[in-house]
Amino acid sequence: MRPKELGLFVFVQYLLILQFKTTFCFPIVSKVAFNHKTRKEMSVDSSEKYLTPITPDQVRLEIKDPVDSTALTQAKDIIKELRTSDDDTTLDGTVDPARLMSVAKKLGDISETMTTYIATKDECKAAFEGLSDVDRNALENIHARVLAFATAQRQSVTDCVIDIPGGKAGHTVSPCSAAGCYAPGGRYPLPSSVIMTTVTAKAAGCKTVVLASPRPAPITLAAAHVAGADLFLRIGGAQAIATMAYGIEKDNEFGPSIPRCDTIVGPGNKWVTAAKSIVQGYCGIDMLAGPSEVLVIADETANTEVVAADLIAQAEHDVVARAILLSDDQNVIDKVETAVSDQLASLPEPNKSTAQEAFRQSFAVLCKDIDECIKISDDIAPEHLEIQTKNAMEVGKKCSNYGGLFVGEHAAEVLGDYGAGPNHTLPTGGTGRYTGGLSVFNFLRIRTWMRIDDQKESQSMVNDSIVMARLEGLEGHARAAEARSLTIEPAYKKTKM
Repeated sequence: MRPKELGLFVFVQYLLILQFKTTFCFPIVSKVAFNHKTRKEMSVDSSEKYLTPITPDQVRLEIKDPVDSTALTQAKDIIKELRTSDDDTTLDGTVDPARLMSVAKKLGDISETMTTYIATKDECKAAFEGLSDVDRNALENIHARVLAFATAQRQSVTDCVIDIPGGKAGHTVSPCSAAGCYAPGGRYPLPSSVIMTTVTAKAAGCKTVVLASPRPAPITLAAAHVAGADLFLRIGGAQAIATMAYGIEKDNEFGPSIPRCDTIVGPGNKWVTAAKSIVQGYCGIDMLAGPSEVLVIADETANTEVVAADLIAQAEHDVVARAILLSDDQNVIDKVETAVSDQLASLPEPNKSTAQEAFRQSFAVLCKDIDECIKISDDIAPEHLEIQTKNAMEVGKKCSNYGGLFVGEHAAEVLGDYGAGPNHTLPTGGTGRYTGGLSVFNFLRIRTWMRIDDQKESQSMVNDSIVMARLEGLEGHARAAEARSLTIEPAYKKTKM
């Protein structure tokens, strides 16, 4: 399809996006599901509760497709429309800027009167200068803490060299050249995501950081200024991911060229996730992020009002967010339930309605002891794990699977959201079983090298390589090793005789 032919296709997508747009995508790799079909089947009075009471054996892990199938189809169509190559089999096609402008306008990323896909550095600086002193100070403080942590991470990994027979071997640590960072622009502006992604890429040493966020609010533009984004795409969805992955080749009437990003990071809606699944392999990605989630392990020492506040804070993220409570004390669960109800009553809209909807897939589990709480938590592998028990650090150390750990009553997950230092872009949907959150390591490459300085000293390696190559049936490998031997005549020379 050409831009002028986009018509009904984009209009239908636009309606879908308006209907389903969320800060994060629908459930992806995995989620915790109930063995029974309805809330009423869970418990006699569960329909009256925000936290559905279930038993430990009613919690199971249900594997899901990583990407919404409808969003995937739509993302593929958008990407095909944007690229200059009409051949699906080629990777040569960059993004056509005129097509990008057309799609971005029809999908609501930019207004009909806008003439560029870029927010300039001057716009970002002006937005920052237009903030109140309190807001500017908060952005700068968060930036400083995130930068300090990311810098410490970067310094924790260094080049290394060891001796090998006859020479040296080692690795070098170097950043990728161009990084793409996505910050959601849906239900709420998320300047914190701008800082978490962009600052981390900068701390890793990336030469160019491209930031994308649709319909950026002034605070988002200001965060981009503080974080030091080199280019700001004021577009979102699959079209933003495609632009960062495939680039825009030349400066043009709508804006500057955009480099092909070596890796793309950051959370987004289901179209962003679908597009990331399409471009991964062509470039790197951090993860396929799903709905936000928090799990709290609480015992009789927990402050139930604080626990309730933390559950609500997570639930207001999105209608598909999840809040989970595990406790060995029924009284704690009951008090948290009451506190959730009381605190929700005073929450403003639209936060209240969003949180109430999110509590439909939230639940509480009464466990026989804290060890059972830990076991269930490890099965769930939550994005955020809070420990509000006695000896909280000891309990936290026993937990194996999570995105981020928050130890004790005062280590609020919301402090992690807003820049205690560690990154808030964390694995969701059970993926914490095998991966961690966004860090400088997403932007770094570990490249190994070796050299031989003393051929005589290297002969033990040469002989071992000859033996192993023939054990694997790779005669060419064996002969290449023999060519370095001081004692064995290469087989290819014997053949000539």
